[in-house]
Amino acid sequence: MTRPAGAPPPTYPVLLGGVPVPGQGWVHWPRGSAMLHDTYDVLALKARLDHGRAAPGDETDPRLAGKVARSTPEQVTAALAAARAAQPAWARVPLERRLGFVHAVHRRLRERADDFTGVLVAEGHPLRVAEWALSAALDLTHPDTLDHARSLLRWEGEQAGRRIRLVRKPDGVVCLDPARNAPLLTALAGVPTLAAGNALVVNAPPSVPLGTVHVFHTVVAPLLAEHGAPPGTLSVLCAPARPVLRAWLASPDCDDVFFFGGSLEGAELTRSCLEHGKKPVMEMAGNDALVVWRDAVLTGAVDAALERYHGSGQLCLAPKFAVVHPAVADAFTDLLRERVAALRVGPPEDPDVVLTPVVKRSQCQDVLDDALSHGAELLCGGEPVDVHGAPSPRGPFVRPVLLRVRGLDVAARMRAVAEETFFPLMCVIVPDDAPAGAPHTPATDTLGAPDTPVGDAAGPPDADRALLDTVLAFVNANRYGLRNSLWANDPYVVDRFTDEVTNGGVLKVNDSHIGTLPVLPVIGGTGLSGGVFGEANVPFLRTTRLQGISIGTGRPDHFDHLATAGPARHP
Repeated sequence: MTRPAGAPPPTYPVLLGGVPVPGQGWVHWPRGSAMLHDTYDVLALKARLDHGRAAPGDETDPRLAGKVARSTPEQVTAALAAARAAQPAWARVPLERRLGFVHAVHRRLRERADDFTGVLVAEGHPLRVAEWALSAALDLTHPDTLDHARSLLRWEGEQAGRRIRLVRKPDGVVCLDPARNAPLLTALAGVPTLAAGNALVVNAPPSVPLGTVHVFHTVVAPLLAEHGAPPGTLSVLCAPARPVLRAWLASPDCDDVFFFGGSLEGAELTRSCLEHGKKPVMEMAGNDALVVWRDAVLTGAVDAALERYHGSGQLCLAPKFAVVHPAVADAFTDLLRERVAALRVGPPEDPDVVLTPVVKRSQCQDVLDDALSHGAELLCGGEPVDVHGAPSPRGPFVRPVLLRVRGLDVAARMRAVAEETFFPLMCVIVPDDAPAGAPHTPATDTLGAPDTPVGDAAGPPDADRALLDTVLAFVNANRYGLRNSLWANDPYVVDRFTDEVTNGGVLKVNDSHIGTLPVLPVIGGTGLSGGVFGEANVPFLRTTRLQGISIGTGRPDHFDHLATAGPARHP
């Protein structure tokens, strides 16, 4: 995202049906580091440019990263009409070619990795968070992910002399509203949505539009056209969300609303979608649990817990609280406190920085005060600071907060545990009584080899079984359900966790909590995370519907319905 001195920043018009067209006004986006170091000057520069009052030199100011055209209401309507007209022809393009489009996006993102992370850093994401977003985008479009999708989108077989097909057909026109905290990554869920045969309308949020429009203009749209998509298949807008959502709901040319946002807004939007006959695909919030058992590799568990602070805790799928076995609670907490206290603020280009300015600073203080009133112990953090780490009442950062809470019942009454918290605050929850049993063996840095049994296959002692029952019930009682993770070696504990935790779209064991993998869904959840239709979200599936097809020869024996069942077979 660097440019020659005196050159204007990159310009992104409205992408209407795949064609760049003028909008009405501009959103100018300053570099994240410039905002941190020259906050008031840069905000004044942005205001002058956004309101058409540019001073000499403003348009080429090196602190600008790019400008994005604002869409008009007429363009919102036109994008829907273009999508409706183009979608049937795009759906007729063979599946292999549509999957080839996703593979081409994967290759292009890999080839342009520096460009991808560079635009995210310019947008204000720390480099390490940008690299995580790139890994998630590559896993979303990975060849193994496509192989899995192919097997789900079309199956063929034979039954009773007939050809049987199970085929997922596209819903039609999908309208996607990305998350404000991670717009580019969430907007890229539109790539498999397109590959499923849908037309797509994306509304890049005016509050953070740059990364989304950059990648869709320079990568997604050109490759889509190369793979046979007719004009109209893709539009990328930039307009305030509420009027755009109202237009989508009112239009007969919108079939699905793919929404990323808060749980209250998502629940209201779900009702509106059903009233207007639209399919709601909701990605709303997260309040993930990380469970650390007595035999956990503590260094790994601490690394996973530290992911809470990526982006200053403003990632939906970061762990929000840790439930730690009493036998290892002190050792785990000491390690984690040392690491949390060492986190520092700085500009997004700094490769050691994961913290970002905190949007909800006052709410962070409210939640912290509530936790302390319930008896939580403050281990570190909570002060507002500037980009240099100096205490400042107006500082945009918050020193990372770590709390320790004794008792699951007490924790359940705290806002820091019961609600989604969107700031750098984590609770270590220690159940009330330490069960009897062998003392904890100091953790090593490696798990047992894959073929080597670890732990006691017969399971833990009775006291630990009772504690495990309580912890699993606590995790399942969470009103949210995005991701949950476990650190344990005992096969009994691992099996109980993976078999019995129904809360969440993704479960991780002895692994990065926020890490992604090919085939494994990146997003998706239950409860307040995904709504009443929530599950692990595979966009290929969530934006299609299953159709069964039987093709017979027309022989009279095909009407002998009992005969089609064939001879009885026993397992």
